[in-house]
Amino acid sequence: MQKNVQIQTQEQTQIQTQSLSAQQLLQSQLLELPLDSLHARVEAELLENPALDSVDSGQWTVDSGEPSSESNADDYQSEQRQTAIDDALQSIGRDDEELPVWRPDSYTGNDARAEIPIASDATQIELLMEQMRELNLSEQESHVMEYIICSLDDDGLLRKSNMSISDELAVYHDIDISEAEIERLITMVQQMDPAGICARSLQECLMLQIKRRTESPIRRLMERLVDECFDSFTRNRPDLIKQRLGLTDELLEELMHEMRRLNPKPGASIGGRTAAVTVMPDFKIDIDEGEISLEIEGGEVPELMISESFRDMISGYNANPDSLSRQQREALLYAKRKVDSARLFIEALRTRRRTLTMVMTVIIERQRRYLLEGDESLIEPLKLSDIAEKTGLDISTVSRATSGKYAMTRWGLLPLRHFFSDSWTADGGEEISTRRIKAALQDIINNEDSEHPYSDEQMSQLLAKQGYAIARRTVAKYREQMGYPTAKMRRK
Repeated sequence: MQKNVQIQTQEQTQIQTQSLSAQQLLQSQLLELPLDSLHARVEAELLENPALDSVDSGQWTVDSGEPSSESNADDYQSEQRQTAIDDALQSIGRDDEELPVWRPDSYTGNDARAEIPIASDATQIELLMEQMRELNLSEQESHVMEYIICSLDDDGLLRKSNMSISDELAVYHDIDISEAEIERLITMVQQMDPAGICARSLQECLMLQIKRRTESPIRRLMERLVDECFDSFTRNRPDLIKQRLGLTDELLEELMHEMRRLNPKPGASIGGRTAAVTVMPDFKIDIDEGEISLEIEGGEVPELMISESFRDMISGYNANPDSLSRQQREALLYAKRKVDSARLFIEALRTRRRTLTMVMTVIIERQRRYLLEGDESLIEPLKLSDIAEKTGLDISTVSRATSGKYAMTRWGLLPLRHFFSDSWTADGGEEISTRRIKAALQDIINNEDSEHPYSDEQMSQLLAKQGYAIARRTVAKYREQMGYPTAKMRRK
């Protein structure tokens, strides 16, 4: 007898753990979604769970066959949900069929994004992400590789240095990873299709494509051309290539023909980096007489509630529990499961809103001067870990809350990552935003003599006079991040 009691206790504990895990998973998925994706996810959930309803169902379209007239929209919704209930209850009395139950893994963040209509076929990012999911990567490796993929330009080339990627991952995602590890992951992306993707230059792009060819004499000549005669190739000087490689006219013609078959823009062949989408702000920041107010945008996402039909069904069955037939008990169990799932979804949406409010409130407090004046040099040092410490949230939660989100401000529509900045510590111990240093660097470049532009070393000395004792190597890194070429290339 005692053994049976112990077994029952263990089963109850296991069920509680699974329920908690399901709730956390759902909350994480919804938190990560930007507003447009959240709209698609809520629409799918309304279709999936008949126990879930919108407060103003007349304004919420969940089916292309819904009548446009608002007068009969409520009746239509009620009829559709009653039909869903009837269809479900017809089958739950069969002993050989499982009760239909909502499962938390029915949708993922990626599935929700797939619901969004796009203007073209699968994009560069989507196809590369599909290939990435086939690799055996750790969670951190997946995050870093996804960041690398999203950093590619429309041609499919990677214009950022490993150092820049490492710095950005540290600032925006609190991921500490070495440049060598980033290089390893870049190499893995370069092995994906199409050939040449994720190259750092045209020369590397062509070489990656050549190396995928079957070993042959013409392949070896193509490798030599890219390695030894690339400058002559880009300047369209076949005579110099012929002389350097010792080719006959026929072999030169064949070599140039094969070179022209290579694709200098592998990303363009798969629809570009992203599809045409409309960015919807997740936050609206208003300023009135020096006071900053925050509004969490809801877009077309409706307020949800438990379906009245399901509430009435459960109340009716609970009124006479002892007189229920077997089919009625199964119907009650089905209804309760659907209602529990609906409540779980509604609570996850509320948690999402609370979390976004907490995170954005800290951002506003830290970047108050910038929001009031619009001067980027006023952006204070801010990292994900700072928000996590202030709010008590986990860093991964803060990362999900800020990823892919935008805020509408008086200075324009800004991604939340715009409000983050790494810091530099001055000799006196003061932490200064790198944005302020970059603003000073930009002023130096804008006011330099175009015929005698400053070298990185000279700019380092000029910054030191302003109180920013930055090494030449760091100046070069900031200059590259800001998109400025070397002094030689800036000379007019």
